[in-house]
Amino acid sequence: PECNTIFLLLLVVTSLFSSAKASERNLKPEIKARSTAQDYVPAVQQTGPTDSRKTFNENPQQSAAAQCHLVRCSEGMSDIGSIDNPVKFKDQDYDVLLQNCLKSAALFSDPLFQSNQSSLGVPPDPDPKKAVKWLRPKEITSNAVFVEGTMGTTDICQGQLGNCWLLAALSCLTMHPTLFGKVVPSGQSLSESYVGIFRFRFWQYGEWVEVLVDDRLPVREGRLLFSYSRTSSEFWSALLEKAYAKLIGSYGSLKGGIISEGMEDFTGGIAYSLPVSSRAPRVLWKAITAALARNSLLSCFIHATNVKDIGVVTSDGLIKGHAYAITDTEKVKKASEEVFLLRLRNPWGFVEYCGPWSDKCKDWDFVDNAEKTRLELAKVEDGEFWIGIEDFCRLYNTVEMCSVNPDSMSGEDSEDTVTPSWTLSTHQGSWVPMCSAGGCRRYPKSYWKNPQFQMTLSEKDVDDYDYGEEEEGDDGDGEEDEDVSLVSSVRKPEKTGERKKKCTVLVELLQKYRRQKDKVNFLYIAFHIYKVPAEDKPGSLDQQFFSNNRLVARSGKYRSIRSVWRKIHLEPGTYAILASTYRPNQQGEFFLRVYTKTGNIQGFKDFPCTNNYSAMVMSKPVLPEDQYRVQRFFDEKAGSDDRVNAVQFMNLMNSVLEKDYELPLETCRQLIFGEDKGGRGRLNRSQAEKLISSLRNLQSIFFQFDEDSSGTMSPFELSLALNAAGVECDGVVVQLLWERFGAGEQYLPFYGFVSCVARLQVLFDLFESESNQEGKDKGINDTRHLSGTDWCCQALSDVTHLSLCILYTCPLLPPPTHFSIHRGPGSP
Repeated sequence: PECNTIFLLLLVVTSLFSSAKASERNLKPEIKARSTAQDYVPAVQQTGPTDSRKTFNENPQQSAAAQCHLVRCSEGMSDIGSIDNPVKFKDQDYDVLLQNCLKSAALFSDPLFQSNQSSLGVPPDPDPKKAVKWLRPKEITSNAVFVEGTMGTTDICQGQLGNCWLLAALSCLTMHPTLFGKVVPSGQSLSESYVGIFRFRFWQYGEWVEVLVDDRLPVREGRLLFSYSRTSSEFWSALLEKAYAKLIGSYGSLKGGIISEGMEDFTGGIAYSLPVSSRAPRVLWKAITAALARNSLLSCFIHATNVKDIGVVTSDGLIKGHAYAITDTEKVKKASEEVFLLRLRNPWGFVEYCGPWSDKCKDWDFVDNAEKTRLELAKVEDGEFWIGIEDFCRLYNTVEMCSVNPDSMSGEDSEDTVTPSWTLSTHQGSWVPMCSAGGCRRYPKSYWKNPQFQMTLSEKDVDDYDYGEEEEGDDGDGEEDEDVSLVSSVRKPEKTGERKKKCTVLVELLQKYRRQKDKVNFLYIAFHIYKVPAEDKPGSLDQQFFSNNRLVARSGKYRSIRSVWRKIHLEPGTYAILASTYRPNQQGEFFLRVYTKTGNIQGFKDFPCTNNYSAMVMSKPVLPEDQYRVQRFFDEKAGSDDRVNAVQFMNLMNSVLEKDYELPLETCRQLIFGEDKGGRGRLNRSQAEKLISSLRNLQSIFFQFDEDSSGTMSPFELSLALNAAGVECDGVVVQLLWERFGAGEQYLPFYGFVSCVARLQVLFDLFESESNQEGKDKGINDTRHLSGTDWCCQALSDVTHLSLCILYTCPLLPPPTHFSIHRGPGSP
C-alpha cells in the first residue's frame, strides 16, 4: 500500500509538470504568463521606436516582485495590458458576458460589484425617505441615452461625493477625443444590443485594465446620487464613475484626492505640479497652450490654508481646495489690446468665477461677435468660464499637468510634436516589513535594504546648462529625511567651451493599491539616486556604500501622495535608484518607471546566486566531544539500520545547542531532507556528525548578528548572515525566504536562519543536478537565461514547493537526477 501511495503521488507530480510544460508550449511567444501576485507582469508602454534595444538593470537588493519586464509587440497580437488588449478586471470578459445576456435575453447584473451598501462605501442616511435605490437609466428616464450628441466638458457634474479631483480630470479628458476613446470604447448604447453591460478602460501601474459594470446606478429621491450629466437623459459619465469605483473598491474610496491620480489613470501619462508663481503670466499661458496642443491634461486649484477653508467660495466666485479643469486657451482683441485667456470648468456644473472676462462680464461687449461665436461663449451657469491669465496667476496657486510623452513636460513649444524620443522601463516592487522596507536615511542600518535598481547611461543628449526641469518635481510639503546638503549639486561650468553633455532621465515612483474600501492611506514615499563607481562589482549595494556616498538626485521630500517624480540630467555611468518609505517596516507595493532618451542603451547584468557554503561552513572538522556524543547517542538510540529519525536527531541536536538556539522538529526534518540523498528520512553517524559541525559554525555566525544575545537577530541582517555562511543571494531570493520562514515576525530566531540555509542548499543541489541544459537555461521569460537566482525564485514560489513537500513526505523516493520546471498559465 505504501508503494501504491508513492506511485500515485509521483503521477500527480508528473501530471502537474507535464500540464505546465504543455501550456507553456501552447502560448504564443508574445504573451507572457502571469504567475503569483508577487510576480505581477506589466505590459510596458514604449514611447520610442520598437527596435530600440532598451533594457534595465535590477539591483539584486530589490524585492521579489521588483523585476523589469520589457514586452514587445509581435505581428498580429498586442501585448497583454496594452490598450488594444487590456487586462480583464477580475477575469470578466465583455464579449462572453454580452453574448450570454443576448442569448438569454436577460439584463446583466454584476456579481462582483453588487447594488448594495458595500459598493457605496458611505454611511446610509438614517432617514428612510432618503434610502438609496439602484435603478437602470431607463428606469430613471424613459429617453435615456449613453451619449447625447457629442461628449463635452459640461456632460460631467459632481454629485454628493467629494471626488472633484476625478471629475476635473475627466473634464480635461473630454477635450481629447483620441485619449477619450481609449477610456470609453465606442459602440456602446442604451438601445442597440442593449443588455445592461458597459465597459471602460483605465491605466493601472503599467497596463490598461478593462472594467465591466452593469448599469444600475444609485438614486436618492429620484435623482442620481453621484456624478450626473447636465443633460438629464445622458448617462456615460455616471457609468464611468461607477466603473472607476469598482476598480478602486467602492464609491466611498473616491472621496478626496489630487487631480494627477485621475489624469494618470485616464492616460497612462506622467502627472506633475507646476506652481503658478514659477512662471510669468504670459510665459505660463504659452506653456499651458503648448501642453494642450500636445494632448496634455491640465487642471488647477487654489490652496486651502486649513481644513475649514476647503470648499469656501471666495468673493471672486472661486472655491478653495477645489479642482478645476483647464480646457482651452485663447487670445482676444479688446480695442487695441490683446488679452490672453484661459477657459476653466468647475466639476460641480455651477458656481462660476465672477471677475473680469467671466460669462456676464461687460468686457465681452468690446469683443467682436464673430470672436464670441468662435469661442462658443455661453452666458449660462454651467460651471465653465473664461479668465484672464493675469487674474488666473493672482488667484490660483497650482497647475496640474499630465503628459502622455515626457517631451511635452517642459511646457514649451516645439516644432516636432510627432516623433517620439523616449524609451521606457518599468518595474514592479514591494516593501516587505523586516525585509525590504528599510525606511529613509535616518535608519542607516536598514535603509540599504530597500529595493534597488541599477541603470547604465551611455548616450548623452543635452548640454550641461538650463536645467529648469529638475525643479518641476516640486518638493512640496512632506518629510525631510536628512540635510539637503548631502545631495551632490550639479555644478555648471563657467565657460561655454567647458560645457559637457549629459543624459536625460525621468523617474516616477507610484505606490499601489492605497485606496481601500473606506479609506485612503498613502505612505510617505521618495526615491534617491546614487552613482555607482565603475570598479564596484555588480550586486547589492550595502550599508557601507550608502554611508560613504552622497546621492546625486532625488524625488524631493517624502510625500504622502500616490506618485513622486523627477526629471534629471546625469553624466554617463552606472546609477542605483533606491525606492523607500519614510518609516521602516511599512508594507506596500510600488511601480517604478524610468524614461530615458532613445539611443541611451542600457545593459543587463545578471547577478547569479553563488554558493560557497561547503567551503565556509561544512568543511570545518568535527569537534572530538561532538564526535563522542554522536557515537554514544547512536549506540543507545539508533535503529537496526544504525540510523536515527527526525525526532531522535532533534533530541541529539538540542543536547548540543544552547537553550535559546534549540531547533524545532520541522527544522530538523529540513536538515535531514537536505543531507539524506537516499530519500530515507533518516541519518547515519557520519551525516549526523557533519550536521552538528555545520550547526555549530552557523551558530557562531548567528552570534555576530544577535546583538542582545536573545537568540534572535534583525531580519534586515539576513542577507549578511547568509553571506557569512558562504551563500550570496540577491534581494529577490532573500525576500522569498523571509516570506516563507519569517513573515509577520519582528525578529528572526536561530532555527529560522537554519531553515533558510537548509532550503537554499536543497535548491542549489537541485539546480546543479539539472542535466537538461535547455531546461536549465529556460528563464522566467524568453529574453533572459535562467540564473541560479531565477531558478531559486521559481523553486521557492512555484510548483517546486509542492514537489518538495511530496518528495519530503515520501522517504522511499529516490533522489532526483533530472529536475526541470516549466511554468505556464494556470500553474499552481
